[in-house]
Amino acid sequence: MEQVVAAIGELFQSFSEKPADRIEKLPQSGSDRIYFRIYAGEGTFIATYNLNIRENETFINFSRHFLDAGLPVPGIYACNEAATIYIQQDLGTASLLNMLEENGHQAYAYGLFQKSLKQLARLQILGHEGMNYDWCLTAHEFGKQAILSDLLYCKYYFLDTLKLPYDKQAMLDDFDALSTYLTKTEYKYFMFRDFQSRNIIINDDEVFFIDYQGGMQGALQYDVASLLWQAKAELSDEWKNSLLEYYMDEIDGLLQKPVDRELFVSQYNGYVLIRLLQVLGAYGFRGLFERKAHFLASIPLALRNLKWFVENKRIGIALPEFDKVLRIIVQDEVIERFEPPVADENTPLVVTISSFSYKCGIPVDESGNGGGFVFDCRGILNPGRFDEYKKLSGQDKPVQDFLEQRTKMNEFLNSVYDIVDISVEDYIKRGFGSLMINFGCTGGQHRSVYSAEQVARHLRNKYKVKVVLEHTNCENWVR
Repeated sequence: MEQVVAAIGELFQSFSEKPADRIEKLPQSGSDRIYFRIYAGEGTFIATYNLNIRENETFINFSRHFLDAGLPVPGIYACNEAATIYIQQDLGTASLLNMLEENGHQAYAYGLFQKSLKQLARLQILGHEGMNYDWCLTAHEFGKQAILSDLLYCKYYFLDTLKLPYDKQAMLDDFDALSTYLTKTEYKYFMFRDFQSRNIIINDDEVFFIDYQGGMQGALQYDVASLLWQAKAELSDEWKNSLLEYYMDEIDGLLQKPVDRELFVSQYNGYVLIRLLQVLGAYGFRGLFERKAHFLASIPLALRNLKWFVENKRIGIALPEFDKVLRIIVQDEVIERFEPPVADENTPLVVTISSFSYKCGIPVDESGNGGGFVFDCRGILNPGRFDEYKKLSGQDKPVQDFLEQRTKMNEFLNSVYDIVDISVEDYIKRGFGSLMINFGCTGGQHRSVYSAEQVARHLRNKYKVKVVLEHTNCENWVR
């Protein structure tokens, strides 16, 4: 990662003619792309590092095309010769989802959703004009095969993990019928493909779009469905319906003719279902197969979203086997499988998490249970070997950045979460009162402290359990 940071610095200086003051790695999301914020004087920039060169080239070409059309996307400033690093405009950190969470479902947030849909209509229709779809990562068009692919993605990575009995051939027949129905639309323009509130940045009350590298030609309804039915946003049915009407008014103006609203809404509902299932498949893959905690935690939200749709919407085509399976997977007992037990004020469990130095020995368990988990962090590169970190601890940001960017600490902690979560869930259910988790390293100052802090945060956020956090053997830095 040090080489990547150095390369970003060189690329930045090549177009800015001045060095960066600081380059900071940003938290990684679900993709393999790694983002950095560059600080230079009064300004900031975003650098992206990604070994998928085709994906980078697609994003850059789409961006330049949209910018030429006056659409709200980030400017692209530089790209290295290998096309593995590019630098773009920093639009800020406030996403539409952030603004919704901060302001609630009030008039301000509703206005931002209207602005987002207005600009989406412009991106889809004006961005389609002169677009070279040869830039697309996969197919040029989101047609029947792409729809079938999303349905099968959900089948393999989520439905089949539940081991439900169903007629597989009848299900495939329903998939074929649904994908055929949805491809028969005259409204095919640029499709963002992942148009959700995290990919909409709010800057001075205006909206800007990011992460559209998966775009292709497709139905207008898909992106609207993606935004309005995002589980995390929890939009009311009233908001969904009124915002859909607002969007159709916008495309009427851009197309200079009214759309067939009855047909448009019927197919919109079909794309809502496709999008809900595509997201569920993604959560299944990232959560159930890759064991990423954030995606596992999102599965219940996605299922409850799907439950409301199944019980309240129709898509204008009979899908008997598919409908039967959908009604099974949205039952409360299925959703509860993915919801971890959460502690309340009556839960007796207290989790004691300690960092320690192996030079001084493992902390003693005072509960009488004879000890608990002990994780050895010494396989992680020690920041204490470098002068600039010697007087700091795992509570300091420079040390945290070092561990996150230059070591395998994230992989280490993901494995810890998998192991510890099993015991925490069992202890909550069985009413146990104590669990001890220890993290040791050479000096009990950097790696063990960081690990203990992160696991404490994880358990508080996921299980709302009482945590006692103790840093021992750290006489030189305790604050």
